[in-house]
Amino acid sequence: MAFNHLPAGVHDALAPLSVTPVTHSVPMAKNHRSDRSPTDTAPSPSPGEVLDRLASGPSRSSRITHTEHVPPRAGRHAVWPDRIRAEVIAAVQHAGIEHPWAHQARVAEHALDGESVVVATGTASGKSLAYLVPVLSRLLDGSEAPNGRGATALYLAPTKALAADQCRSVKELSHPLGNAVRPAVYDGDTPVEEREWIRQYANYVLTNPDMLHLGILPSHPRWSSFLRALRYVVIDECHTYRGVFGSHVAQVLRRLRRLCARYGAEPVFLLASATAAEPSVAAGRLTGVRVTEVADDASPRGELVFALWEPPLTEFQGEKGAPVRRTATAETADLLTDLTVQGIRSVAFVRSRRGAELISVIAQERLAEVDRSLARRVAAYRGGYLPEERRALERALHSGELLGLAATTALELGVDVSGLDAVLIAGYPGTRASLWQQAGRAGRSGEGALAVLVARDDPLDTFLVHHPEALFDQPVESTVLDPDNPYVLAPHLCAAAAELPLTEEDLALFGPACEELLPQLEAAQLLRRRTKAWHWTRRERAADLADLRGQGGRPVQVVEAATGRLLGTVDAGAAHTTVHEGAVHLHQGRTYLVRELDLDDSVALVEQAEPPYSTVARDTTSISVLDTDTEIPWGDGRLCYGSVEVTNQVVSFLRRRLITGEVLGETKLDLPPRTLRTRAVWWTVTEDQLDAARINPEILGGALHAAEHASIGMLPLFATCDRWDIGGVSVPLHPDTLLPTVFVYDGHPGGAGFAERAFHTAASWLDATRQAIAACECDAGCPSCIQSPKCGNGNDPLHKRGAVRLLTELLKGAPGEGGATQEGGAT
Repeated sequence: MAFNHLPAGVHDALAPLSVTPVTHSVPMAKNHRSDRSPTDTAPSPSPGEVLDRLASGPSRSSRITHTEHVPPRAGRHAVWPDRIRAEVIAAVQHAGIEHPWAHQARVAEHALDGESVVVATGTASGKSLAYLVPVLSRLLDGSEAPNGRGATALYLAPTKALAADQCRSVKELSHPLGNAVRPAVYDGDTPVEEREWIRQYANYVLTNPDMLHLGILPSHPRWSSFLRALRYVVIDECHTYRGVFGSHVAQVLRRLRRLCARYGAEPVFLLASATAAEPSVAAGRLTGVRVTEVADDASPRGELVFALWEPPLTEFQGEKGAPVRRTATAETADLLTDLTVQGIRSVAFVRSRRGAELISVIAQERLAEVDRSLARRVAAYRGGYLPEERRALERALHSGELLGLAATTALELGVDVSGLDAVLIAGYPGTRASLWQQAGRAGRSGEGALAVLVARDDPLDTFLVHHPEALFDQPVESTVLDPDNPYVLAPHLCAAAAELPLTEEDLALFGPACEELLPQLEAAQLLRRRTKAWHWTRRERAADLADLRGQGGRPVQVVEAATGRLLGTVDAGAAHTTVHEGAVHLHQGRTYLVRELDLDDSVALVEQAEPPYSTVARDTTSISVLDTDTEIPWGDGRLCYGSVEVTNQVVSFLRRRLITGEVLGETKLDLPPRTLRTRAVWWTVTEDQLDAARINPEILGGALHAAEHASIGMLPLFATCDRWDIGGVSVPLHPDTLLPTVFVYDGHPGGAGFAERAFHTAASWLDATRQAIAACECDAGCPSCIQSPKCGNGNDPLHKRGAVRLLTELLKGAPGEGGATQEGGAT
């Protein structure tokens, strides 16, 4: 790490942060960044020293609950396969890479052998080079395609930013190869006048699944020469393709394979993933082909100091008088401010767009009090920005103009941000895979780095900062996706039929659920069978039926009422909760109030304002059982999994003071209800079980409600989901089960696989839930254990002790678990 050349007066502000240096067994590598002052010869502080500075002072030292030291690792070199073109090896050496790491050479060998392969190694382990070298070599091999165009390759990234970043890298690496490699980004931001050139001449096209689905596959005749010569399909950051999004992408890839076969091509798939459980299995489900796994990371790694940080309790009270911790947003903004003042290049990862904006605003204000020029060196980065705004921020990051950035996961996914010294993670990101992906953004040049997880006032975050073994002693999660989900498969069958009439030979490609779905699509007059094929019958574009990211309609445009200026967009599915009338909306450091939400025209009109609060939507939910797929006895109770219908309505919003989270008031809303058919896990208890747990009718509703909230908060530890991907309902007497019942459901049409994972890990999941509630130090329940930030009932009723007794009694009947608890079950 290095102090940057800071403005006059700022070094004086560092004095109070100085502490006695801490000796570490592994010294930091010397920093060679160009933004370091040539006259600054002070030694770079180690990550431990930087952490000590952040924690200096009596009020901060107790906030670190655990510090994990990940030791450095030496690298293992190999040689490139002899079939790689000499020109490509020379280009790689020209870029300063003399020899590949062992895993890079193995990936290249599999690719050259025509085997689909997934490389699942750590951040900054050179995954990009592993697949680029065989791809570039193949592109150089000449004009073997019938049209003389030569081989082509397709690159898929989950975000536009990553595709643009990779295009820059390919151009730099392939520059010595001349015009033999012609990379180009093809996405929604690509000018119309460039698109025809890309279709005809580009041989390495970088895009995203959305553009492949909506732009390339429906127009496949115009892409015929490209598809005919397609030899490799690169799928970067493939661990992000999970849940409903991953299921949609799986079907898009099957449509791509079908069209390639039509043109006589059978491309090899090259996938890159953060470290994941069973990467070859997940990659095989995603692509539908057999995939070989390379997961032995041979790259070197610097020391990583990883701290778990719990914000302190405040004197303020939340709902029902519960104690309130300082928000992770405010705490992270303070830490980002301190790191920026020290000249430590940092990124703060935030779970929400609004949180990213808020952290940058707070940090800028506090930096301006130290030195006004420093405020300009911190910014926010999130989805929803206009293309030119994203590009400007990316350039500022690469140049070092920005010292600190508050970013959503849009920056997590592989965008090359060199020279970062520290990463702040504002709230557990939902999976251990994402946690390590974000932490790995620092120290990317092999130097030591600091990562700090700042806990939210949330059951899972609180559990993790006090149970570090759940993070550091456990493998990352399996990727959950379900390509056979009928809500996913049906629109892709229609899209495939519109591209080329579907034949019976195609059905094996799309999966066994086709046989049941095709008659339903015929009955709905979406497909028509003629002789041996199914045809698309409508004039509309069939591809528009499938919403890959589950956003539920076209994005809502956020427009400044006074000027008509488009500020950005919000996903349709999030509009009711984020841009309702009266909502606070943050954009590029400016605060706006939503004056009107027009759902018919998908427009939210906003006006600039500076309210001293944020807003949080409240909703109500009811649920009915449509079909029970599986149920097993848990003592006298039952554990079930099946299909449900959920009706949800946003009914009000709370105003919370910015720094403390104190509730200032509630305002009613009049928004239409929305209905969702999805998958759920649910459990019931009997009167005898309630008696054994000492649960009387007065506290039953609160005990069930508290158990529901906490179990939703804990599920991301067992399934690759975020608590906002799932929902729950608890009812003292449900009309379908005729018993007290707790439901946890997937928040996506047709399900996303999360509830199914909950069903199969229920004993461990619910035991961890019980432990988390019981271990919380509060008396009657708080946001750290049983209160939920999205509860539609204002967290009322809740009964903490009743929930613990109820779960203890339920777990006594868990099959094969031998009692209420399972040793190690919490992790």
